[in-house]
This record gives sequence, C-alpha cells and structure tokens, in this order.
Amino acid sequence: MTLNLFSQFASPHLLGIPLILLATIFPWLLFPSPSNRWLPNRLITTQTWFSKTFAKQIFTPIGLLGHKWALILTSLMVFLLSINLLGLLPYTFTPTTQLSLNLGLAIPLWLATVLIGFRNQPAAALGHFLPEGTPTPLIPILIIIETISLFIRPLALGVRLTANLTAGHLLIQLISTATLTLLFLSPIISSLTFITLLLLTILEIAVAMIQAYVFVLLLSLYLQENT
Repeated sequence: MTLNLFSQFASPHLLGIPLILLATIFPWLLFPSPSNRWLPNRLITTQTWFSKTFAKQIFTPIGLLGHKWALILTSLMVFLLSINLLGLLPYTFTPTTQLSLNLGLAIPLWLATVLIGFRNQPAAALGHFLPEGTPTPLIPILIIIETISLFIRPLALGVRLTANLTAGHLLIQLISTATLTLLFLSPIISSLTFITLLLLTILEIAVAMIQAYVFVLLLSLYLQENT
C-alpha cells in the first residue's frame, strides 16, 4: 500500500460533512469563561496575564488609533496558537495547514489596515507607492513594484504559515515512519531516529508558537504603518 504523505492535510469528513468547522471551533471550548469571583483560578489568571502581556508588547509602538485592534489581534493570537499546538497531538487535524483558511484570515485583516491608512492619512498612504527623490524615468516602474509588493503581503502571510506547519508535519510523519520501520531491522538506529523525532517535536512546538506570533506581529506592523 502506497503511503500518501499529504493525506493528513485533507479535511476530515463524517457522513459527508467536513469537520474543519468543528476543528476550528474546538480550541475556544478549552478556554474558561470569565468569572465574577474576586479570586479567579490559576487558569483564568494565566490567560489574563498572557493577554495583557501580549497586548502591551504588540501595541506599545502603535498609536492610540490602532489600540482598537487589541481585542482582535489578541484573540487571533490565542486562536492560532491553540490550533497550531493542538495540531501536534496524534490523530488530530490542523486547520492552519490549509492555505484557504490562512488567506481567509490574512486578506480581510490586511485589507482593513490598508483602508484605515487611506481613510486617516491618504497622502502618506499614497506616498508609500513613490519614495521621495525618485528619478522621473523610474516613477512608473517604482509605482508598479510598490503596488505588487503591497498586494503580495497577505499572500506571504498565508503561505508562510501554511508552508512552515506543513513542512513540520511532513518531517514528523517521515521520521516516525522510519523509526517504526527500523524498529525490527536495527533497534540501535531506530533509537537514534526516535531521539531525533523527540527533538524535532520540540522544535515543531516552538515553530507553532513562533509562526502564530509572526502572523500577528506582521499584521500589527501593517497597522502601525497605516495609523
């Protein structure tokens, strides 16, 4: 039987119904709802500390106009971080390996930052297409290049997140398959491969957290540029 490495990235179905929506909603069920008690439990305290620390770090260089985005970007960070880490568990599905989902998150948020820039500071927003002091013959070329670079931003956001997570999952599957195959042929080599698998898993946990942070950080930089 030929092993299809990419079958793990196909959206699971139950009775013909795609379960990607359930996989997307499930992480939110793991977070506790706010409590009216004076002394919250440790989980709520940790969640509150993380949200405040992340929002402070992201929005310190952004003007007051961009602080309205604190709830959106913090929620997006928690959402991506939860999905990426849950996707590393055995027999689970990672929705962020789907380019359609990542582009569905990147394009609307990027477009919102661009529209905010054109609404609040149209001169500065248009000025990004043509740097000051540009020679006259290069003006049409630079405008085309800057326009292309602007529209590539959301595509780069989605492709970066998809490619990093997909590559990590493929490496884990390849090395785990090699470990199982070598278990009866050469136990010593299989043990070394298993150690490599453990180290790779730790690396993928770090990659899952870093990629979620980079996704939100780049969106905050686009917001800072337009506010």
